[in-house]
Amino acid sequence: MLEESPLTMIAHVIQLAVAPVFLLTGIGGILAVMTSRLGRIVDRARVLEEQTPFNAAHQDRTQKELATLSHRAQLISVSIGLCTVTALLVSSVIAILFLGSFLTFDASLAVALLFVAAMLAFIAALLSFLREVFLAIASLQIGKR
Repeated sequence: MLEESPLTMIAHVIQLAVAPVFLLTGIGGILAVMTSRLGRIVDRARVLEEQTPFNAAHQDRTQKELATLSHRAQLISVSIGLCTVTALLVSSVIAILFLGSFLTFDASLAVALLFVAAMLAFIAALLSFLREVFLAIASLQIGKR
């Protein structure tokens, strides 16, 4: 049986690392959407806070909307945090794949556990994001003003 050359071994590890790298790209895209939503929530809250002293007639409604925006910001912050944890775990998977290959130790258990942890964090992030979207839709005031 022919021994594997170092170049072939590196190429194989790179092939194994490509799928997690694509996953990181997707997570980055979702993080961009989430940070954009957080920015819009913060901008809307600032506008409402500036209007509150001048708009005493609608102060109750404004306070309710600010409370909803605060809850939405908390949910989206949790989502961003969990997506960041996911990205860190996936990055760790990639690093361990390379280390396991070069230091010749069995990294399969570590890789599997980190990947499962990454997917659980990602699921939790998406659930929190979905909750924030539902809350945003429920708080719509189209045609009610």
